[in-house]
Amino acid sequence: MVPGPFVGVALALTYKRVANRAVATRKASLRALKLFVVGLVVQGGYFHGLHNLTYGVDILSMRWMGVLQRIAMAYLLVAICEIWLKGDNVVDSGYSLVRRYRLQLLVGFILTIMYMVLLYGLYVPDWEYQIPGPGSMPKTLSVKCGVRGDTGPACNAVGMIDRKIFGIRHLHRRPVYEKTKQCSINSPASGPLPPDAPSWCQAPFDPEGLLSSVMAIVTCLIGLQFGHVIIHFKDHKDRIVQWMIPSFCLLALAFSLDLFGLRMNKALYTLSYTCATAGAAGMLFTGVYVLVDVGGYRRPTSAMEWLGMHALMIYILIGCNVFPVLIQGFYWRDPQNNLLKVIGIS
Repeated sequence: MVPGPFVGVALALTYKRVANRAVATRKASLRALKLFVVGLVVQGGYFHGLHNLTYGVDILSMRWMGVLQRIAMAYLLVAICEIWLKGDNVVDSGYSLVRRYRLQLLVGFILTIMYMVLLYGLYVPDWEYQIPGPGSMPKTLSVKCGVRGDTGPACNAVGMIDRKIFGIRHLHRRPVYEKTKQCSINSPASGPLPPDAPSWCQAPFDPEGLLSSVMAIVTCLIGLQFGHVIIHFKDHKDRIVQWMIPSFCLLALAFSLDLFGLRMNKALYTLSYTCATAGAAGMLFTGVYVLVDVGGYRRPTSAMEWLGMHALMIYILIGCNVFPVLIQGFYWRDPQNNLLKVIGIS
């Protein structure tokens, strides 16, 4: 599950009271910039991975987007919304809560409409890309499209926008669809290409691209509204009701959209996936709140609390192979004789 809803909750508490909007905006921009830069270093290719103990990246082919960069973008836009776009209405009901933050909800609605229009309205032409070929000559592969509104791996507007803006050399080089039946004989694991594999199987694709990040921002905005419930409602029952009703509605909408053809697609971050993610996050948040704040059972969630306090460091060390690479650097006589091989990872 993406951290967007929980980032939104944290932002509501962080900017509960803002003494100077300009100063708060500048600090939020600086935090987002730092997170974006960390993402470029960690996910842009600076650390080469488990099987290559070198480091450094060619700027001409580094990956510009990633999970941390997406969080940075969502953090900045949602923080600006919280700093500048909220009313001064007294909140004593769900309706008054919506009225107080109606401009934020309007931003989320506009972003959703923009995403839907671009995803289903943009024309995706045929395109091509290169892969290493025999010898030193690259091999060029062509992908036939010429469609609108396609949400498959090859001809969606999400990939096209990233190819146009960033360039195909700056996208994620291990596409999310490499483990599908069309692209791997060992599916659902990675493996050699089948003899009849389509031409797009080896094409770069960024699952954290620009257009899909728009809906990640919407998810963060929904989480922001969950955080507002903590600020304006003090009674446990009121908070639980204000969380459960929208969470249930979001989940119902997600499955309804999926049933009528707007499939849940994480790579494209479709509207149904956005609703499912936000609704599930709201349910989980409510469950933890009941367990800890209402029931007083804090010990079962102590591990989650520790993970939350050190989330960025853990992500850098493990999720991006930094920790395995550090371990692999210690070996016996031969680089292949390392701890990762002993525990069965290498």
